Amino acid sequence: MKGVGGGSLPAKRAWRGLGVAVLGLVILSMLVPLVFLLGLHNGFNSTGYVTDDRSPPSGFGRHDQLGLSKTHNQSEANQSAHLGDIMRRLGPALSKDIGNHIKEAEDETNSRGSTQVTAIGKNGLPASPEIVLKQPPDAKNRKFDGSVEATEYVKGVIAAESEKSCQQEFGSYCIWSQEHKQEMNDSVVKKMKDQLFVARAYYPSVAKLPAHDTLSRGLKENIQEFEHVLSETTTDADLPPYIRKRLQKMESTITKAKAIVVDCNNVDKKLRQILDLAEDEAHFHMKQSAFLYHLAAQTMPKSHHCLSMRLTVEHLRSPSLDKDFSAAEKYVNPALHHYVILSNNILASSVVINSTVMQANESKSKVFHVLTDGQNYYAMKLWFSRNFYKEATIRVLNIEDLNLHNHDTPLLHLSLPEEFRISFRSDSKSLKTQLRTAYISVFGHSHFLLPEIFKNLKKVVVLDDDVVVQRDLSPLWSLDMEGKVNGAVQFCTVRLGQLKQALGEKSFDRNSCTWLSGLNIIDLVRWRELNLTEIYRRLLQDQHSIKEESLRAQLLPASLLTFQNLVYPLDGSWALSGLGHDYNIDSQAIRNAAVLHYNGNMKPWLDLGIPKYKRHWKKFLKREDQFMGECNVNP
Repeated sequence: MKGVGGGSLPAKRAWRGLGVAVLGLVILSMLVPLVFLLGLHNGFNSTGYVTDDRSPPSGFGRHDQLGLSKTHNQSEANQSAHLGDIMRRLGPALSKDIGNHIKEAEDETNSRGSTQVTAIGKNGLPASPEIVLKQPPDAKNRKFDGSVEATEYVKGVIAAESEKSCQQEFGSYCIWSQEHKQEMNDSVVKKMKDQLFVARAYYPSVAKLPAHDTLSRGLKENIQEFEHVLSETTTDADLPPYIRKRLQKMESTITKAKAIVVDCNNVDKKLRQILDLAEDEAHFHMKQSAFLYHLAAQTMPKSHHCLSMRLTVEHLRSPSLDKDFSAAEKYVNPALHHYVILSNNILASSVVINSTVMQANESKSKVFHVLTDGQNYYAMKLWFSRNFYKEATIRVLNIEDLNLHNHDTPLLHLSLPEEFRISFRSDSKSLKTQLRTAYISVFGHSHFLLPEIFKNLKKVVVLDDDVVVQRDLSPLWSLDMEGKVNGAVQFCTVRLGQLKQALGEKSFDRNSCTWLSGLNIIDLVRWRELNLTEIYRRLLQDQHSIKEESLRAQLLPASLLTFQNLVYPLDGSWALSGLGHDYNIDSQAIRNAAVLHYNGNMKPWLDLGIPKYKRHWKKFLKREDQFMGECNVNP
């Protein structure tokens, strides 16, 4: 019996061990798919500088050679992927300058060069709809009399192409970043980075030479120490006091490494690897900064949100405002001057109205219709009941509550004027300064409901909420528009023929200039006669059936084609655009313009706004309201 009992014990242990092994395999088989599903395997890849076939001396393998840089690069890759995911999630919500709109188009060559319409940013970064006018027609045929001129031309081409690439990928962020670029004043940190760059390039070659083991260890120690210090500080002021001695030691070590006969190809290879990784890191940080820039441009400031909320709550305590019919007759009187503003921004629409009234010779005949959405309706209504604008009459409408029939649902929601970013080259010889960026602003979907919303009116002036009026606009009402519908300032830098890919196969005049919203005089009688709203609706349907694009992407071709041959060109002095993106507008042109248009991302109510242009906007801001101080609205 003992023999039998003694023999069964090892058998039980064997079965128990086998069971544990099977259980371990089951658990492993469940974990491995999870690792790949969650993307954790990306963290196992080696992204180091050293990829030699021959291993360096024992004790400092591939992972050790990288020091802190390897962990940093892996973390950076994960951050980049995470950032891209955030951009994709937030992209559709950031409506005005970023989002997917127009598919990439083929080049269309004409007398002004070639045009490309794109909208989807590289690497997942949402980008604005963009028109890129490429190189001048004579660039390929340009001849040079001397090598100096040719060299300068090549340098200009490289600089221009680099700038163009940045603007295509990141939009107006590139302009903003150039204006806010700060030179690196921390010379010691910069010198440390330069020395670390060179030391990393020489180390793999030196580490393979057994005769220079001491120098190899010295390079290793210096590299690790520099990586540690630079991981904790980025300014000279935060560096430890002993760092200057370490700089001298590193410099001496590098000098010794340079004196050794090594494989130059290997050093060149390492330098290129480090340079590539440095460029990747710089691009990652630029991508991150561009995303934050666009997010800041599309996000309402906290103080503005506070103001809207406080006004909404206060309105709920004053329901009698909804029963004010004292000015009802003025709302429908065609003999008065009617202005229409589509906006969800209280302060922006207030500045537009205040500047218009302050510049007018008389204000009693002015009637302003502010179209907004349900979210901002009550705040808007209370604001304009608490603040007075001389003798002007102000009416606030909620577009979602209007009784409009036979219209598609998207048209019944507030759609603000849309802006499409363009990049183009001037005809100057200096390619280094050729690339320019501007914005085409056109009507949103809601503008095409104006004839039905204002059935009793014959003519209205439409103002964007990012304009400031500097002259009396009364002369617009006496204009003879010669049967045209839309009086607008034209933008002849871009013509319809250059937008053929976006406009499709419809027939149109290729030489017609594009036009800008911001300041528009609209003949509603002529609009109704031509039934332009129905034409616009059909164009939207045709665009959607052909290209399956978003409504916003369809807006540019539909809006431009609807008013084809129906735009009355206003003199350029009526409106000056570009104050939301161009830092180089002539001050005399600003003084002479009747209307200043802050089209672009850098709106005057944002911290991103161009400081020297903000004062024109701020001087019409209503600062006396109680909630302005309570919400800490920047005056």
